[in-house]
Amino acid sequence: MATAGLYDSELGELQRRLVILRVGLLLVVALLGLRLWHLQIREGSYYRDLSENNRTRSVIMEPARGLIYDRKGVLLANNVPSFTLYVSLEDVKDRDLLIDQLTNLLGLDPVLVKEKLTARGSKQLPRKVKDRLTLREATLIESHRLDLPGVMVQVESQRNYPGGVTASHLLGYVGEVSPEQLEKPEFADLHQGSIVGQYGVEKFFDRLVRGQAGQKSIEVDAVGHEKRAMVVEQPHAGDNLYLTIDVRLQKVAEKLLGEESGAIVALDPRTGDVLAMASRPGFDPNVLSRELTPKQWAGIVQDEGRPLNNRASQGQYPPGSVFKVMMAAAALETKTVTPSTSIYCNGGYQFGRRLYHDWKAGGHGPVDLRHALVQSCDVYFYTVGQRMGIETMASFAHQFGLGEETGIELPSERVGIVPSEAWKRKAKNEPWLPGETISASIGQGYVNVTPLQMASLIGTVANDGVMFRPRLVQAVMDRATGELQQRPAVPKRTLKLRPEILPLIKEALAGVVKEGTGTRAQSALVTIAGKTGTAQMTALRTGPEKDIPKKFRDHAWFVAFAPVEAPTIAVAVLGEHMGHGGSASAPLAKELIETYVRLNLPASSDVTDGAVVREGEAGGREQDDRPGD
Repeated sequence: MATAGLYDSELGELQRRLVILRVGLLLVVALLGLRLWHLQIREGSYYRDLSENNRTRSVIMEPARGLIYDRKGVLLANNVPSFTLYVSLEDVKDRDLLIDQLTNLLGLDPVLVKEKLTARGSKQLPRKVKDRLTLREATLIESHRLDLPGVMVQVESQRNYPGGVTASHLLGYVGEVSPEQLEKPEFADLHQGSIVGQYGVEKFFDRLVRGQAGQKSIEVDAVGHEKRAMVVEQPHAGDNLYLTIDVRLQKVAEKLLGEESGAIVALDPRTGDVLAMASRPGFDPNVLSRELTPKQWAGIVQDEGRPLNNRASQGQYPPGSVFKVMMAAAALETKTVTPSTSIYCNGGYQFGRRLYHDWKAGGHGPVDLRHALVQSCDVYFYTVGQRMGIETMASFAHQFGLGEETGIELPSERVGIVPSEAWKRKAKNEPWLPGETISASIGQGYVNVTPLQMASLIGTVANDGVMFRPRLVQAVMDRATGELQQRPAVPKRTLKLRPEILPLIKEALAGVVKEGTGTRAQSALVTIAGKTGTAQMTALRTGPEKDIPKKFRDHAWFVAFAPVEAPTIAVAVLGEHMGHGGSASAPLAKELIETYVRLNLPASSDVTDGAVVREGEAGGREQDDRPGD
């Protein structure tokens, strides 16, 4: 009996354990079922996407930028194939190790590589680390492919400027979009590594030229290397631009400046078309379109020559005696003087205790308006300016386009300074002094202009008072449709002058070249009218100019148009610290105008690119003009 009771007790215990085990197994199965339901049903879509992403990647396909041509169809900016290095962060397990590997293989700056890999942006998109890899660098990456998970090399188009320095300030350059730019609305659709225009036409027309990026989904292996493309959305190339410049004339303008700092602007006064715009010193946009180290960039921006400054549209200089063109029109319109009004010049103008000197020590004697322009008589314009007053002078200066943007299709245009009583109160918190009007009347003192403004001013005079907005792009080709869309010339304003005034001034400007301070611009090929100017950089000078340090010498101006009878070109030449306008800048304007005429003759096809027309046999006496002419 005892044995039977023990057996029954053990059997009961075993049954209880089996029940507990069954309940436990049922709970485990229930929990597993619940977990499977959670993973497959509730969270199924999430894990399906995650699983898919483990074997596929999205890769951006950069678009080709639109091409840029000159007015004759000469290619100025194109694209060339190049290798670009990308890193997919999802496949990188040890970021520091990868940075060391890339640094050792390619000699990259580890700090820059780390910045690119940690920059803000989508982690699902590969990060651009370096563009323009050499064939050797691309081969090195491919040969170490198994040791570089997540690293890929793509063939992309890179910007190229066949002319190098030629027209660099007009064309500009491109570069990778910066983190600061990505914060702006106009770059909202871009990503880290996108290429955008950073200067010049490339920047101003970036949205047209940039194109639209594509995207492809690729299947990758265990280390993130591409196996095959699955879905492809092709990129769309940017639109082509046709500029108004003639690259042959552009090369001549740049060659005329040579190693001197300065600017030359040539416009078609009938339309505002920019025929040439040279600024020296220049830069090679091919160099700046590559990724530069901070040290390389600092070397460029700290260069004393300021090569990134477009002196044509951003350089601000006292206009000197070229300002007298506007002064003459204002004096006649306000009837401050008549064409026959005679003012006696004895070599100086006494105002209070100060004597304002004329450039000609002995004076010009009695002069009327025509002779005042032809001989650039300062005393005449001192007198006129004092009679008109600064407010009238400022009003007419604005009417001629000074003190405001011309509207050219370039970024960061400067406006110069047209002084007035209100301007001085705001800028200097000081009252206007009567003696400052006298200095302003010959384009000195506070007056500042850009070479582009002066080209527009003389072009407006040549075009009988009709001012056009300077135009750089004459047509845009839509790459999607092949349609060529012409961009019309835009009239800006018409000068409010009596009809007889501009013919008088144009005749006087022709006299400047024929018999006055601008005889070195005389040409046997075409009639030229113009005005000399020399902007003083120091108030007092002693000794001959050759003994004055270069940086203290005067700026040389010359503005001109031709042919006098029916002008088709207007030119402004500004030579920094080159001395007198009549001797330094007038010959450059003459050569540029003669080149333009020859290029547009029926036989102009015989003129080779970059050919500089030599100075003709045109005579005429040489006039020794002073600072201010």
